[in-house]
Amino acid sequence: MQYAAADLSPRDRYKLLTSFVLPRPIAWVTSVGPSGIVNAAPFSFFNVYCDTPPLCIISLGKRPDGRIKDTLSNIQRTGEFVVNMADEPLARSMHETSGDFPPEIGEPNYFGLKLASSTGIAPPRLADAPWAMECKTWKVIDVGDTRRLILGEGVHFHVRDELWDHETMRVHMERYHPVGRMFVDSYCRTDDRIVFPPAEGPTIT
Repeated sequence: MQYAAADLSPRDRYKLLTSFVLPRPIAWVTSVGPSGIVNAAPFSFFNVYCDTPPLCIISLGKRPDGRIKDTLSNIQRTGEFVVNMADEPLARSMHETSGDFPPEIGEPNYFGLKLASSTGIAPPRLADAPWAMECKTWKVIDVGDTRRLILGEGVHFHVRDELWDHETMRVHMERYHPVGRMFVDSYCRTDDRIVFPPAEGPTIT
């Protein structure tokens, strides 16, 4: 079967995209509200797209009732946020922070998630995250009336010590157990991996 994108409702387009573009990495974003409340929320319309400068893109939509999400409001006001990655030990907490919390309730405080100060920006990072990137807003792109793309420039990185080989600048994959977003409330583990030999082009004689 096939569909013209214009023939589908926004909800059906969302379902089609999120059902097949799998798995998706999850940006577990911490930001700070106007009263100092720390917000933490996961977003799976996310990825890194550049290394010089180090850029990530997060797609932030409105709530079903049309209200702007706290994360978007905070980033628009301060221009700063932290992208935290979630691994298996943190997966349940990450999922729970996706609930609809009012601005006066900070998810890290509500769920007992430890925070750690960032180095170059005000929003703190999640202390137990395996990897975190402090970001400053690089560009904002409006996508219609319901969604904005936030391009963030990474200005500082935090890595859990046992996951990283500083000499080779490579991750210890046997120790890192990230999770990916599937669809609805489903997630996936990433330990079942396929390894291929280096790809080579044709030999021309």
